[in-house]
Amino acid sequence: MNDQTPTPPKPGQQLRGTARTTTAQTAADLYAQGCTIRSIGQQIGRSYGATRALLLEAGVRLRARGGGIRKAAA
Repeated sequence: MNDQTPTPPKPGQQLRGTARTTTAQTAADLYAQGCTIRSIGQQIGRSYGATRALLLEAGVRLRARGGGIRKAAA
C-alpha cells in the first residue's frame, strides 16, 4: 500500500516541489474565501511571512490592510 499523496511537511521544514505548490494553492483558496494571512499560517503551520510569500508565489493579489473607517458615535 504505497500511497502517492505527499504528506504535509512539518512546521519549520522547507517546502519544496509539489508540496510547496499544493500548500500555496491551499493558502490561495483560503485567502479567496476571506481568511486572513495570519489564520492561514496557523492552519498550514507556517509563519505570517512564509504564508505571505506563498500567496504571492500563487499569484494572489493581497487585500488592503485593516477595515473600514468608523464614524464617531453621536
